[in-house]
Amino acid sequence: MDDSNVTYLTLSGYVELERYRYIYFVIVLTLYLLIIICNGLVIFVILTNKSLHEPMYIFIAALLCNAVFGSTTLYPRLLTNFLSEKQIVSYEECTFQSYFIYTYGASEFTLLSAMAYDRYVSICKPLQYAMIIKMSTVRKILFCCWFGPCCEMSITLIMTYQIKLCTFKLNRIYCNNNALVKLSCGDTSVRNAYGTFVLCIAVFPPLTFVLFSYFKILSVCLKCSKDFRKKAIRTCVPHLLIFSSFTVTSLFEVLSTKVETNVPHIISMILSVENMVIPPLANPIIYGLKLKEIFYQIKKMF
Repeated sequence: MDDSNVTYLTLSGYVELERYRYIYFVIVLTLYLLIIICNGLVIFVILTNKSLHEPMYIFIAALLCNAVFGSTTLYPRLLTNFLSEKQIVSYEECTFQSYFIYTYGASEFTLLSAMAYDRYVSICKPLQYAMIIKMSTVRKILFCCWFGPCCEMSITLIMTYQIKLCTFKLNRIYCNNNALVKLSCGDTSVRNAYGTFVLCIAVFPPLTFVLFSYFKILSVCLKCSKDFRKKAIRTCVPHLLIFSSFTVTSLFEVLSTKVETNVPHIISMILSVENMVIPPLANPIIYGLKLKEIFYQIKKMF
């Protein structure tokens, strides 16, 4: 087959889901609506209540906005494919979906590390908090959290878009950069090296920073009163749960495309979207219910 003719791709991962595709459609639609409604509710509460216009809540709103963005890059296309007889996507659309999904993931890591920094300053340097975490600083941090990943993934987008494909079958239910590169006819060593470099930048610095921040927080908490420890735990545990969940599910998704496993294909397909399901659903539930200020405002609304 002439690689220059490959302008459309078939997402063959739907073959094993064909029998129950309408059931999957209902499940995915329900998940998407829950993500939009739950995240949108907490975002609305934070933006419309001046008492919540503080750095910690602004970071939470940014995290939830990112979840809505990431979900919207995936779920509408999944829903369309479940109702289609043929799951065909243009190569351009496929590369852009991959770009947006990876941008969402990288932004999630940077936002979570920014939230860890906010908690670190709040607990370890409370007297300097207002001076360090100013609203102007928050705006700069948020700009970096979104602009940095966009730039990193733009290079990946350009490199992926230039490759020539030898086959049109992508054994996935959505577009993934690593899976696309595997379809290439030529040498992909440079692209693979850059992909690994971007992965390391996107994951390990935030991971190291979060671990360092919480190590310092733990050190301070051990020296403080019981009431102080309870307050610190109440604000830090939700963040740790979200960060741990997203890290584990994201690493599974990356490894599943790089390493061949004996996991049944249908299970692998379901687990591959786990990082687009659990964090976006867990974020508003954990922050909306665990943080009493947000929960109070939600309860007040109804």
